Parts: sequence; C-alpha cells; structure tokens
Amino acid sequence: MSREFDYLIVGAGLFGAVFAREMTDAGRKCLVIDRRGHIAGNAYTETVEGIDVHRYGAHIFHTNDEEVWAYVNRFARFNRFTNSPIANYRGEIYNLPFNMNTFHQMWGVVTPEQAREEICRQQAAAGDGEPRDLEEQAICLVGRDIYEKLVKGYTQKQWGRPCTELPAFIIRRLPVRFTYDNNYFNARYQGIPEEGYTALAERLLAGIPVRLHTDFLRQRGELSALAETVVYTGAIDAYFDYRLGALEYRSLRFETEVLDTDNYQGNAVVNYTAAEVPFTRIIEHKHFGFGCQDGEKNEKTVITREYPKTWKKGDEPYYPMNDEKNAALYEKYESLAKQEGNVIFGGRLGQYRYYDMDDTIAAALTLSRSELRM
Repeated sequence: MSREFDYLIVGAGLFGAVFAREMTDAGRKCLVIDRRGHIAGNAYTETVEGIDVHRYGAHIFHTNDEEVWAYVNRFARFNRFTNSPIANYRGEIYNLPFNMNTFHQMWGVVTPEQAREEICRQQAAAGDGEPRDLEEQAICLVGRDIYEKLVKGYTQKQWGRPCTELPAFIIRRLPVRFTYDNNYFNARYQGIPEEGYTALAERLLAGIPVRLHTDFLRQRGELSALAETVVYTGAIDAYFDYRLGALEYRSLRFETEVLDTDNYQGNAVVNYTAAEVPFTRIIEHKHFGFGCQDGEKNEKTVITREYPKTWKKGDEPYYPMNDEKNAALYEKYESLAKQEGNVIFGGRLGQYRYYDMDDTIAAALTLSRSELRM
C-alpha cells in the first residue's frame, strides 16, 4: 500500500528545509516535522524591539562554495556583515582572530617580523615535539601569552574540560594572521540574511506541509507510517534510545534582555576570556544588521549572554564532543543506523559532527541528488 508521503523529514532546520525543497521541486511529496514551535532550527531569528535576534546564538553565514552561496541567495538577500569579534580579558580588549592588532595590544609589536620573533621565542621556550593537546597546540600557534589570556579560560568554559584534556585539532579552527585584517573568517562569501534566517527557512519550505510541536521519538510508529522514507536529523543516540550509551555533547544556556541604550558594546560579538566570568560571550544583535550600528534606527538594544553547560539527557545538544571515545561510540551507532532500511540520518546531530551552515546545506544538496539518482 502506498503511503501519503515519499519523505518524512524530522527537523525543520537548514538540512531538513533544503532537502525538502529539493525533493519537492523534483516532484516528491514531503512532510516536515519539528518538536519545537518554530522552523529554522538553531538558526531561528525573531524580531524583538525591531531587531533581528538570533535566539540560539550568533549565526554568520560564510562559505567558499560558490554553488552553496548562489543557492542561499535564491531564497534570501544577504547583507555584507563581516564577523570581527573582540575579546575582553579583565577589561583588556583584543581583536579576534589573532592578528597584528592582537599582537600589538599584547606585546607592542608593529610589524609581522616582530610578531613572528616574539611567537618563535615563546614557542622555543615551550619545547619541541608534536602538540599532544589543545594547550600545546595553542602555544605552538600563538605563544603562551595569548594562550593564557585569550584561549585557556574561554576554551575551558566552552568545552567544560581543561585544555590539557582536549584534542589539539580543535584549536586549528582559529585563524592566525600576520596582517591587520579583523575578518574572522577566511571565506570568499559572508553575510546574514537581511530579513533573518527564519524568513530564509520560510521560503525554503514554501508550499511544503510542516507540523510543529511534533516529537518524532514519541510518535515514531504513527509518523513513520506516513512516508516511504524517514530523513532523521535529530541526535543519533536518542533515536536508538541510548542503547549503546549516550554520546557527549555541549549545551548552552542563553540570557537575553532588552536595554534602554542604543549601543551597549559597539560590536556584535564580544568574547569574555577570563575563566572567572561565567559566560563565554555577549552578543548585541543589532550589530548583525549592517548599516544599523550607530543606533539611529532604534534607541533600544538586545543583548544575549551565552553560558556553556554540560549536556545531560533532556537538554538541547548544540555540538558534539569530538574526541576518540565519542568517535568510537558514534561508529557503533552508525553501524546500527545502516541497518535501518528506510531511515536516512543527516545533519549535525544525525551524523554527530560539527557542521557550519554551508556544510549543512552542501550535505543536504548532496543527499537530495543521491536520492534522485536512485
């Protein structure tokens, strides 16, 4: 007996929305569900006091993939926001990424040669050898001074572990430049949808049935019966009821407030790197809207403090703990997933990996093409 839909897509975030769009445009019938009360997943934006607020933390789209950039521009007009976060260490202000502005503030150097000499001096003092952990990797990249002020406390808060217990590869994501360029991302294309990410998701899902407040894991039998194939973008260990044990994630808590000032911190993102400050950063959302930084359009502002927390069952998982123990456990869950005949696991949680937004969209496009070739 044929079923009502070709695909039941669990999750109305970017992965699910892009896959649903592509399959619908190819003539397949899709139903999208989400246990939350909104679409767009963690990229969800809402308007507060006339300001687009990123409810689940800063989302800045950036990519070197021309196809992905062209794709998202079909559904949204992007502003020219450039991510230039700063770090506040006990009242001292530093530019991120680590660049010549950072090095000048830290050591008073003014040329790349002087900065390299200072970093080399600190690297030599730390000794030779392949970095065994994040602490050694950070010192290898930028020296002990920058590590102690700008990396150590922030990273330990973010991951909930000492830097000596974190793998070295995590810090390799941080750009280090011997220029005065404050652009955090080394990407050809960058920006934020002028109408917010929710509007982008709405256009992706236009004409496609969406059911919110619908928990797949609680209604699995009933919902699975609606479609030939399930595309599941939730946590893979939760799908299998944690039968092999729980994978580890990091979670976040957000405190958002409206302030009676037109400009609270002068930048979209300020990281607080001292260990004793309980939050990792403060986001001032109006600064994501390029051209609105001077406050002329709004005498109020909205800020969000971001607090990292250790994930436990029932919390929202935001990103995976990519260490050897969890990678080994994920491989076991992946083997179970391959035995689920009509279920495809996708996205950040379904595949237990860190995805930037462009990675998410590229993966959804790849999956849709694979399905259409079958």
